[in-house]
Amino acid sequence: MQRGPLSDVARVLFLTQVLPYPLDAGPKVRAYYVLRHLSRAHEVTLVSFVRADDSPEAVAHLQRFCHAVHTVPMRRSRLRDARALLVSAFTGQPAVIVRDEIGAMHALLRRLVAESDFDVIHADQTSMAQYALYAAKVSACASQRPALVLDAHNALYRVPERLAAAESNSLKCWLLRREARALRRYEAETYRRFDQVVFVSEEDRALFQIPGSRFIPICVDPDDRPLVQRVPLPRTILHLGTMFWPPNIEGVLWFAREVFPQVRAEVPEARFVIVGKNPPLAVRELADTMPGIEVTGYVPDPTQYLAQTAAFVVPLHAAGGMRVKIVDAWCWGLPIVSTSLGAEGIAVRNEENLLLADTPQAFAQAVVRLLREPELGQRLRENGRRWADEHYNWRRVYGQWDKVYSDLVGCLGYRVTAKSTD
Repeated sequence: MQRGPLSDVARVLFLTQVLPYPLDAGPKVRAYYVLRHLSRAHEVTLVSFVRADDSPEAVAHLQRFCHAVHTVPMRRSRLRDARALLVSAFTGQPAVIVRDEIGAMHALLRRLVAESDFDVIHADQTSMAQYALYAAKVSACASQRPALVLDAHNALYRVPERLAAAESNSLKCWLLRREARALRRYEAETYRRFDQVVFVSEEDRALFQIPGSRFIPICVDPDDRPLVQRVPLPRTILHLGTMFWPPNIEGVLWFAREVFPQVRAEVPEARFVIVGKNPPLAVRELADTMPGIEVTGYVPDPTQYLAQTAAFVVPLHAAGGMRVKIVDAWCWGLPIVSTSLGAEGIAVRNEENLLLADTPQAFAQAVVRLLREPELGQRLRENGRRWADEHYNWRRVYGQWDKVYSDLVGCLGYRVTAKSTD
């Protein structure tokens, strides 16, 4: 059933798969600044899964600008993973979607839509699409018709598809390809059930050809990421990223085994520091088996490592969307070396705001250049910071979300008029 006109302030139910604070991962950064922008014009209720290490202080921070914040514990285990694979085998659903079907989230959404008359349900990431559709269905039973917005972030199927291309284990390769096919079907079918769909890169948007879809890049606040004052002649090569994400694991292992020995052969004092949450055994063992490598695990404040960084590396060969770590590094003023795929979805200029390299030899030489040529690092530092402020500052870019909401007029006959932003 179609609703009548919306008031100037829309009531938004915003669903996230990760608690969007602190800003230590790309999906958190995306959701956080979209929340910040929407909350300036609308009444936003946040519903998020939380993990054991999410703090009450993080929830309290989000409550400062959200109308309300509700959380549901995310339950993960090997048993749930096995069940998801089994269900996926029989139903054809993607295992990653089945894995995160949590009854407590359904119960919370039923209660919230019964208590509140939401105008818009906004799902952050494809993993939350199933919950947005469920909440809309329950709302419809109460004679409501909320608008549905999906911030898909990226074409999710491309991650297992690209991991499969580099996988030598035939069973793992088959499972990854099967998951990629299931995800591609699921994404294509699910996205068309939303009134507005947004991607973080034009490349991912073009893959699905959803009528009326658009892309809005992930943005940050450069004022919250001041230029790092680096030590003279830094000798650290830094990788910073969540270390339980398979593309990061694969990329770090590739750099450590294929690239770093070539760098050390030319610059013996160079060291490779891997900072990120929950590194697997294969990554932790690098520090024990290869000289010059340090694995820190999660570091709440990486400033001491940033200050010693000569080269910030993004050695990815499997990913989708865009890498926020590149935008962060630009804000910090860190010279970047990335694979072409690592920089996919971002407006980059090779040799001007970062260095691109794809083979082990080319990547090693790019890193060596930054270790030996301070003037090159300084040029990339200045250009990168300026580029981030001009193209990836949420205060400049996220006015585009007002157009996403106002376009609901065209697809549903709603009137969504956001208040002017400061």
